[in-house]
Amino acid sequence: MTTEITARLGGRSWAALIVLGFAGQVAWTVENMYLNVFLYDTVSDDPGAIATMVAASAVTATVATLLVGALSDRVGRRRSFIAAGYVLWGLATAAFGFVTVDAVAAVAPAAGAVAATVAAVIALDCVMSFLGAGANDAAFQAWVTDVTRPANRGRVESVLAIMPLVSMLAVFGGFDSLTRAGEWRLFFVLIGAIIVVVGAVSWVLVRDRPDPVRQEGAYLASLVHGLRPSTIRANPVLYLALAAWTIWGVSTQVFLPYLIIYLQRYLNIEGYAIVLAVVLTGSSVISVACGPLIDRVGKVRFLPPAIAVYGTGLLLMSVAAGMIPVIAAGLVMMSGFMLVLAPIAAIVRDHSPPDRAGHVQGLRMVFAILIPMIVGPFLGAAVIEGADVYYEELGVLKQVPSPAIFLAATAVVAFMAVPVLALRRRGTA
Repeated sequence: MTTEITARLGGRSWAALIVLGFAGQVAWTVENMYLNVFLYDTVSDDPGAIATMVAASAVTATVATLLVGALSDRVGRRRSFIAAGYVLWGLATAAFGFVTVDAVAAVAPAAGAVAATVAAVIALDCVMSFLGAGANDAAFQAWVTDVTRPANRGRVESVLAIMPLVSMLAVFGGFDSLTRAGEWRLFFVLIGAIIVVVGAVSWVLVRDRPDPVRQEGAYLASLVHGLRPSTIRANPVLYLALAAWTIWGVSTQVFLPYLIIYLQRYLNIEGYAIVLAVVLTGSSVISVACGPLIDRVGKVRFLPPAIAVYGTGLLLMSVAAGMIPVIAAGLVMMSGFMLVLAPIAAIVRDHSPPDRAGHVQGLRMVFAILIPMIVGPFLGAAVIEGADVYYEELGVLKQVPSPAIFLAATAVVAFMAVPVLALRRRGTA
């Protein structure tokens, strides 16, 4: 069989990749960005509450991915986990629309209503994260590994890499007006309904491999297999790529949870949805266009210039003010954001053991989600509190993110040089 034939994906597979990848990232956009705004605007402006919610969600999502990923490896099927998981994920997302301080105050002491509401939002976020991680990060991502090959993963990952940004564009363009008008219940219900519908559609689109490679070991042992020193020594390229992903992830989580608040409250850009639309569209086009280049040049060789673009964009964002400068800086930053992600994700897929594709998704969650989402937001919160910048709303001073979050993210991403140089010394493609 030729490489060209091996690398070709059918229309059904591409449709599943795009529809499930997009819908999953719509849900994660709500969870990672709008849920922060929801908490900030309707419950508490404490950045520590946001950081706590992000960290709790990351822990929950990691546990879910490890459990579901290992289970899907054992049964050799991903389809049922994807379909059922997306439906339940959508229902959990819709439930946020019914969590308010007034509703909690009706069943809790009024003096502690705000704290109780924060706890309720965090608890529901953990439920949503468990369902979403099991369906998307474990089952769907393992299925992508099943149906792709090294020769086409640069193209596939360049498409998947734009999904977070395309989903942001869709949510900002189609639903942001609801949040600005305070219509949070309608916002969450509509997003949840979309995820439920996609879950039903996935039963038609997704086809499991006819010859699945099942993991035959003990289930409990498989959960910790990837964290054993012997496993790390046996798969050095995989773990170097995961280390690079961790550093990149921490840098993104320093600023990303606070990005909308920064644009709206610090820069006073009322048309921030327009800024995000232009930036996300432009950077998505660049990412897709570079997909074949990643496969042709080599994933590791592509990383240093991609990191340089990302770091330059972060520095530009720290000094940009006004709509046009922010759009220009944002295009550089988010283009680099995706151009770093695509080759790293492809390297991880290339070096995933065939019988542990689901388990590797759990490892990916540990290195790319859990650690970054615990370290990054708290680092960002510390930077925000250290900058001590406020704005006044109805006579009340509220703490607001400052440009220092982008400088901190730049300092973090510089550490990627260590694992990337190690990968190049190993001659990894």
